[in-house]
Amino acid sequence: MAYKNIIVEITDKIAVLKVNRPEVLNAVNTESLLEIESAMKEFNDNKDVRVIIITGEGKSFVSGSDISRLAQMDSLAAREYSQIGQRVLSFIENMEKPVIAAVNGYALGSGCEIAMACDIRIASEKAKFGQPEVKLGLIPGHAGTQRLARLVGIGKAKELIFTGDMIDAQEAYNIGLVNKVVPAENLLEEAKNLAKKIIENAGPNAVRIAKTVINRGIDANLLTANSYETEAFSILFSTEEAKEGMKAFLEKRKPQW
Repeated sequence: MAYKNIIVEITDKIAVLKVNRPEVLNAVNTESLLEIESAMKEFNDNKDVRVIIITGEGKSFVSGSDISRLAQMDSLAAREYSQIGQRVLSFIENMEKPVIAAVNGYALGSGCEIAMACDIRIASEKAKFGQPEVKLGLIPGHAGTQRLARLVGIGKAKELIFTGDMIDAQEAYNIGLVNKVVPAENLLEEAKNLAKKIIENAGPNAVRIAKTVINRGIDANLLTANSYETEAFSILFSTEEAKEGMKAFLEKRKPQW
C-alpha cells in the first residue's frame, strides 16, 4: 500500500515505520493516524515481521497534533479525533508483536502519546518529551493522561500535564519514561540491535504471550494477574516452540524458531 504521511520498510524481520511530515515537524492529523493504523495492522499480520520500530523522519519524532487542524474542530469533531487516536494507540499497545519507539527529536502531545503506547522507548540525546496541551487550553486526547501516570507515577504525570513543561531525554530516563538514551547518530542502530536481540533470543509465541499477559495483568489485582500468567505459561508447553527451546538448551545449541 502506498502511504502519503509515513514511510515503511521491512528488513531482516524488522519493520520500520517513519512518520514523514517534515513540513510540520511530523505533527499528526486524522489521515496520518489512519495510515499508521493501517501499516501496523499489516505488520501484525505479516509473518515475516517479528518486531516493529516507530520513529520520525528528520529532526522530529512527532511534534504533536497538527494545530491548524485542531483549530477548525468543534466538540463533535474533537471527540471523533480523540477516539481515533486512542483506537490507533490502543492497537499499537495491544498488538501481538513488540513495538519499539526510537525517539529522535520532539515527542510532544500526540508524539509523547505514541511513544508511550510502544512497548519500549529508546531516546536520542536530542529528544524532547512533553504533554503541552494545557498551553492551548486543552488536555491530552490520545490517552496521555492515563499512560503517563502509569509510566511515571501520578504525581509526576500531574506536574508535567499541569505545567505543559518539556523535558529532555535524560530527565525522561530518570523518571522512567524511556528505557535508554543514546547518541543521536546511533539511535536507529540501537533500536535495530534491540529488535535483533528479541528476534534471536526469544521464541515469537513466547514474546507475544508475554506482552499480552503483562498488558492484561497490569490493571488487574495480583491474584487475577497471576492466574493469567499461570494459564499462559502452561499453554506454551503445548507448542513446538517451547519444546524446541528446551531441547536446544539441553543440547547446548541455538534454538531453531
